Amino acid sequence: MAEADRPWEVAAPFGLLAELTHRCPLHCPYCANPIQLTPRADELTTAQWKDVISQAHAIGVVQLHLSGGEPLARADLPELAFHARSSGAYVNLVTSGVGLTRERALLLADRGVDHVQLSLQDADAGPADYVAGARAHQCKLAAAKAITGAGLPLTVNIVLHRGNIGRTARIIDLAVALGADRVELANAQFYGWGLLNRSTLLPTRDQLDASLVAVEQARTRHAAAGRGPHIVHVVSDYYAGRPKPCMDGWARRQLTVTPSGDVLPCPGASVIRSLPVENALRRPLAEIWYDSEAFNAFRGTGWMSDPCRSCPSRHEDFGGCRCQAFHLTGDAARTDPVCRLSPDRALIDSALAQAGGLPQADHVMRTPPVADARTASEGR
Repeated sequence: MAEADRPWEVAAPFGLLAELTHRCPLHCPYCANPIQLTPRADELTTAQWKDVISQAHAIGVVQLHLSGGEPLARADLPELAFHARSSGAYVNLVTSGVGLTRERALLLADRGVDHVQLSLQDADAGPADYVAGARAHQCKLAAAKAITGAGLPLTVNIVLHRGNIGRTARIIDLAVALGADRVELANAQFYGWGLLNRSTLLPTRDQLDASLVAVEQARTRHAAAGRGPHIVHVVSDYYAGRPKPCMDGWARRQLTVTPSGDVLPCPGASVIRSLPVENALRRPLAEIWYDSEAFNAFRGTGWMSDPCRSCPSRHEDFGGCRCQAFHLTGDAARTDPVCRLSPDRALIDSALAQAGGLPQADHVMRTPPVADARTASEGR
């Protein structure tokens, strides 16, 4: 049997991304949530979420990410955090910070939240609020103070795009000043709303190169000052020439449960319409993880065709992102188009050519009309 076709051993999942709600006070044009958002009436109840968390623990999950949308929109968030922590999970809250007061931060810390990941949009209130579609920047600064005041470790996450990437150094400095233990700089990924707004979000090559220099200089500067947080920089894979091992491989370590209970191998997998949709209300989580068609569809390497099948990197990048392949080609089994060996690489080169021909202005991006559609769909 060829190495690429050998059976793949399925290990227990390590982490669960619990998307508690799609409700959110922000309207970021790079949002990776699906275009069709789950309405509040279709969200899992408290009891149903507790059952999902218990099932996840039973099959081996040790890290739980409470996310959204904005998880603070759920009044039962402290109860769910307590249930997760009581099950033995490490509990990470992923939040915009809007509504996270000192009192709520203390309560969540008491109920079992171990760590908070706070998003920022920019270094200054004007451009940050413009991109967020709400006056949220000052709320985020207050939330950071509440988080550290509650004794919780803080990760600050920033999505870099054409409108803010020129301020990379200032954004890092702000995160450090807020007391971040970890700073995650993630270039915009093009799924969901991000793909619809790609022409406005994709930075130029010059912008990306300058940002790389700014990150390295910031690492050196803050380390020398003795206050250096761990800085993670995820570069746009459109410029990389080879795909990232998306989610460390399809259904290898993580699973996602959406607000309505759909169970996905990765947060964006709902776009792959050729896969059956599993739901935690209809089938046990263990069966979905180990036996479902959706979760086994792209595990390992046996599903691959060339150039992936014969590529020496196939056990490192696992063929790249299945969702990106589907988004761009309509076939989730094709080589991720970001790979320089992909027969569909021209799709990426065309997008880059368009980005490189646009002005490299360091100013607030203009949100295209499609972002307004998201606002309408949420009733805000």
